[in-house]
Amino acid sequence: MATKDDGAGDGARGNATPAHPDGFAAPTGASAYSALVGPIFEGTATVPQRGFRVGDKHINRAGIVHGGMLMSFADMVMGRAVREIGPGGGVTVRMTTDFLGPAHLGDWVAGEARVTRTTRTLVYIDAEITANGRLILTASGIFRRLGRRHGRDGA
Repeated sequence: MATKDDGAGDGARGNATPAHPDGFAAPTGASAYSALVGPIFEGTATVPQRGFRVGDKHINRAGIVHGGMLMSFADMVMGRAVREIGPGGGVTVRMTTDFLGPAHLGDWVAGEARVTRTTRTLVYIDAEITANGRLILTASGIFRRLGRRHGRDGA
């Protein structure tokens, strides 16, 4: 897998800078939360994707990525899908997750989501999260749409 330097080290390989695969770009305009747990890279393909390289800050005492990090990441992936269908984005109303496997230090974790249904105010979404191509989490969510005045980039 080809990699690129993003210029933001987080300890994934000691003091080395984490890499991301081709098809992903460094984040721009990330929220403070995304910056804290990231960097969360943006996919450059037509299907909205996000990804991150697992660093020391993502690992729990069991030596795998903390479930809360994976849930946060899934929420970010689904939030991006909401923004793709219209201005303003949305907020999470409900999210369910199924943990199917672990992610480890240095793994590339990626996710994509698809909108399954929309109403005037709600968006229904399914997401899949992988680690090095292995399915490790599925999620489904309901988001409430926000108006243009609430929208911010980089959720």
